[in-house]
Amino acid sequence: MKIVQFIYQCLWGDLITIPLGNGSSLGLSLLVIILIPAGLYFTIRTRFLPFRLFPDMLRITISHNKKSEKDSISGLQALIVSTATRVGMGNLVGVVAAISAGGAGALFWMWIIAIIGAASAFTESTLAQAYKVRHAGGEFVGGPAYYIERGLKCKPYAILFAVVAFLGPGVLMPGVQINSLVMVFEEAFSVDKVIVGVICCIVLAIVVFGSIKRIARIAELLAPLMCAIYMGLAIVILGMNITRVPVTFAMIFQSAFGLQPLFGGILGSAIAWGVKRGIYSNEAGMGCGAIVSAAAECSHPAKQGLVQAFSIYVDTLLVGTSTALIILLTGTYDVTDGAGNLLLDQTGGIEAGIKWTQHALMSSYGSWSGKLLAVIIVLFVFTSMTGYCYQAEANIRYLTGGNERAITLCRMIFVLASFMGCLVSADAMWALGDIGYGLMAWANIIAILLLSKQASAILKDYEVQKKEKKRPVFDPAKFGISDDSGAWAKEK
Repeated sequence: MKIVQFIYQCLWGDLITIPLGNGSSLGLSLLVIILIPAGLYFTIRTRFLPFRLFPDMLRITISHNKKSEKDSISGLQALIVSTATRVGMGNLVGVVAAISAGGAGALFWMWIIAIIGAASAFTESTLAQAYKVRHAGGEFVGGPAYYIERGLKCKPYAILFAVVAFLGPGVLMPGVQINSLVMVFEEAFSVDKVIVGVICCIVLAIVVFGSIKRIARIAELLAPLMCAIYMGLAIVILGMNITRVPVTFAMIFQSAFGLQPLFGGILGSAIAWGVKRGIYSNEAGMGCGAIVSAAAECSHPAKQGLVQAFSIYVDTLLVGTSTALIILLTGTYDVTDGAGNLLLDQTGGIEAGIKWTQHALMSSYGSWSGKLLAVIIVLFVFTSMTGYCYQAEANIRYLTGGNERAITLCRMIFVLASFMGCLVSADAMWALGDIGYGLMAWANIIAILLLSKQASAILKDYEVQKKEKKRPVFDPAKFGISDDSGAWAKEK
């Protein structure tokens, strides 16, 4: 456990502390120091793409469902798989954790991180598409390991990322999802955690031993359904508490800047936790979405980049905000200071986490809604987990050249790592998950910064063709990218 704490502190511990007044301070970790400036850099370099090309994001997302080849997935399926992976416990438990430690103002900083992160998501996903290859079995594969090797010409760095990207989604991160799921089932149905964990892992194993096509089909069915039901519950609660909406949003903005006397002393926590859980929630710049993006079939990399940028908005601005409004409007949340002392006590001692959301729903709809949330969480967790497995497997394919035994072993390790979530404490699971995300972020963000010139050139090529009223089509040779596998042959 000491090793875990040491690695966690190296990645997420405060490197710089900035006094903010009112007895508050802002602690900045190494990851925050690199991820936020990088996001701002990509936003400026793409000429404020998150705002300027938002109409394009919507248009491409709606029309991006052309029939894919037998062994690839459509652009819309890639969006749904990556969104399904992002929309998990970061949007439920992560948002709760941010509000618990930083007050309502933490939500504002999660919004800011989502807007900044959209440009990072565009950059990594565009590069993943540009440098993808066609696998011997017909599937498109790619991601950071591929654009590091083919774009930066640095095989050792690519191998390092692939190892980290297997350890993250394949070993360290899955337990967070299962841990939250078994907790909510124990609360709703009084079922033993281990029993729930066993059942979940059996179902998970049946699915993950399929291909990306099977994962895409499952996510395509479940992801929109789970988001619609969950946001529907939040909208009804918003209507039931309509008179509290102006006060709640005022509290969010005031707390974000330390203007509320009660929360002025935790301004630093509001920023730090909003940033930290915002990064965990949307995964922008970590390479997760880029791995799935590479599997998509499209005519130009920038199209898939824009689709993935849009998924950041869906993740945080819609689903994450739904969680925040459910607990804020119903008053089912507490706020603590840095020492763990209660500044606001409204839950009567309910453990911070998914139980806050569960009790908020039950207080609004009745006990049946707690059971409904348990089912919704199954969908959230299930789609997140299948996406994690694909990300881990894609990097094992890269490391082993597609060795089937290695891929089978990868899937087995993934299922076993998932089962650990019902045996280990929530704090330990979240620490491991943060480490997994942190390692991937460090390995990926440096690479996309070094390749940002290439990503900008690809974006410019897309916009020039669009301005000329052409259907944007990508020619890898124009950017010095070899296409020996024929990944782009059909588009030429």
